[in-house]
Amino acid sequence: MGRSVLVTGGNRGIGAAIASAFSQAGDSVAVTYRSGQPPEGVFAVRCDVRDADQVTSAFDQITAHQGPVEILVANAGITRDALMLRMSEEDWSDVVATNLTGSFRVAKLAAKGMLRLRRGRLIFISSVVGLLGSAGQVNYAASKAGLVGMARSLSRELGSRGITANVVAPGFIDTDMTAALPVGTQAEYRDAIPLQRFGSAAEVAATVRFLASEEAGYITGAVLPVDGGLGMGH
Repeated sequence: MGRSVLVTGGNRGIGAAIASAFSQAGDSVAVTYRSGQPPEGVFAVRCDVRDADQVTSAFDQITAHQGPVEILVANAGITRDALMLRMSEEDWSDVVATNLTGSFRVAKLAAKGMLRLRRGRLIFISSVVGLLGSAGQVNYAASKAGLVGMARSLSRELGSRGITANVVAPGFIDTDMTAALPVGTQAEYRDAIPLQRFGSAAEVAATVRFLASEEAGYITGAVLPVDGGLGMGH
């Protein structure tokens, strides 16, 4: 039987690839999304993870549809780039509220059901930027670095109940966002990557599926980079 999976921000890019990978493996997949259109073949709930009431309502709907969440992929995230001295309070708050506090919110609700089941997988989608830093992304880097501390703390809190908490840290992935970069900028980024190419969303999804598998049952509190070697040595 398939497991109950929730992917936040699962309507495009990496989130959609993760949702598709679980769905193709026979799992029951739900996604939350704030805008745009959700992918076909999954149970979709419109939800802004910055709103606690919306998150609670989404979990109620998902649980009624496919049972308690057994695998959570906290992927919802935004960027509001600017150099720190030009960054507004709102740009800081919105990014942290979405990327970090939103992940806390969904993890807390998912963990309640996992504790009753005495099993579960919490997987947080961070970024190489959270490990290396990036000029103009103080808010984003801080929020993504915070996911590492969150996952490692949760691995200690929940491990005795058969619940693992891990982080996947993608580097430059071939998505609409990277495709929109100037050609020269893309070339500069590729030159900095040992494998000399951008990754694919499917490669990130495969790593997430591995962490959700039985084979990864003894991995918790880990950060798995999917970055072509860009962040090695951190």
